[in-house]
Amino acid sequence: MFVASFEAAESRPNILFCISDDQSYAHAGANGDPVVKTPGFDRVAREGLRFIHAFCDAPTCGPSRSAILTGQPIWRLEEAGNIHSTLPAKFATYTELLEDVGYAIGFTGKGWSPGRLEAGGRTTNPAGPRFEGKELKPPFKGMTKKDYAGNFDDFFAQVSKDQPFCFWLGTHEPHRGFENGAGRRTGKDPAKVVVPPIFPDHPIVRSDILDYYVEIEHFDRMVARAIKTLETAGQLENTIVVVTSDHGMPFPRAKASLYDDGTRVPLAIRWPKGIRNPGRAVNSFVNLSDLASTFLEAAGLRPPQMMTAVSLMDVFANKPKAARASAYIAMERHDGCRKGGKGFPCRAIRTKDFLYIKNYEPNRWPAGNPDREFCARYIPFGEVDSSPTKTLIMENKDRPGFKRFYDLAFAKRPAEELYLLKSDPGQLVNLAGNPEFADMQKKLRSELQNHLIETKDPRALGLDAPWDFYPYYGLRRNKNWSVDLKPSSKN
Repeated sequence: MFVASFEAAESRPNILFCISDDQSYAHAGANGDPVVKTPGFDRVAREGLRFIHAFCDAPTCGPSRSAILTGQPIWRLEEAGNIHSTLPAKFATYTELLEDVGYAIGFTGKGWSPGRLEAGGRTTNPAGPRFEGKELKPPFKGMTKKDYAGNFDDFFAQVSKDQPFCFWLGTHEPHRGFENGAGRRTGKDPAKVVVPPIFPDHPIVRSDILDYYVEIEHFDRMVARAIKTLETAGQLENTIVVVTSDHGMPFPRAKASLYDDGTRVPLAIRWPKGIRNPGRAVNSFVNLSDLASTFLEAAGLRPPQMMTAVSLMDVFANKPKAARASAYIAMERHDGCRKGGKGFPCRAIRTKDFLYIKNYEPNRWPAGNPDREFCARYIPFGEVDSSPTKTLIMENKDRPGFKRFYDLAFAKRPAEELYLLKSDPGQLVNLAGNPEFADMQKKLRSELQNHLIETKDPRALGLDAPWDFYPYYGLRRNKNWSVDLKPSSKN
């Protein structure tokens, strides 16, 4: 499956992979946010590379993390394309391959999740053995008691002196729920919040965003502490430090959607021994699945053929081998809040100037059915996490100034969407069907389809697409909810 180089073990880099849970690109200090404080991320960006166009493979936890681990888009991963599913053992992960050649591996917090690994033939989390012995008193309700950085210290202390390591530091923050008013109580000024154009500019929204910032800062403090541990031990210079998030913010029209607020993520990478001309802002397009091949190549291994994502080693060397001009993103079933547990299948291509989205089932509600009857979570529009912002938009949908935000978040969407990002960075005005952009729509439709065919997406190949019918292993608050199981499926 891979071949090793003849480098000495001590020359192989360590890997510290830090991943938050639900953080959009804009919400980091180095990326320009005026309120949130992220000195850990900012240091990694300043001393390494800051990626301007980094995108998750899917704006939903389990599928995104599966893509990161396997170096493959979600449409190649069978059940792992759904949240609350499994990651079949036949798909190789970079962690397993590194462990095979002597790396110490481990994780704390949220690794691969959520779902049931045993159903896919795995007995342990593919992020590695769990380290969770250390706890702390969280500053606010909604945060876990896990001392992520302390757990990294425990892992690091048991690694052999000459053994390289690969550690996954995954916080549960800033996943909901948040403590209401936490941001204001830390002294943050709601007037300074940059409200995304997909939300009404309202005090409730500003406060909700401040509460979200508090949890991002908690994640960042864990990153900074882990970096300090490595620095004190003299191991920082030979460690690839990655700081990112699995997908965008837990707000309407963000998480669980293919728009930028759901898919564009912060990404900074520091590796003094492997990155030339550090301090760069990288404009090349990156999917987070590219990290798997990157880690393997950095360790002197050849990624297995099943890993279709492209290593970033040429970007590290500041000598790109080919144009990285687009990212590809996908969704299948999130929480299945439609009758029969159906998802909202869609694919997207994101370039510098345009976002093109293909919705395969435009007759379905993209955020889940308005009626909670068909939702495993037993909430209306259940693909969207409950929040003060969601409630505000739903309860005021008939008031002047709110209807457009309600429609953006919850209304049905056409089969094709096209957005011109220079004039419409929030992706509010769909240009699909506009004669002025017909050629661009056709071009991007073709580029997306060709990529999906090349990477063997069953939907693009006209094959059976079984994601609606895979088992759902999540918590079912609606006891009458179930998935329509299909007798047989092609893969």
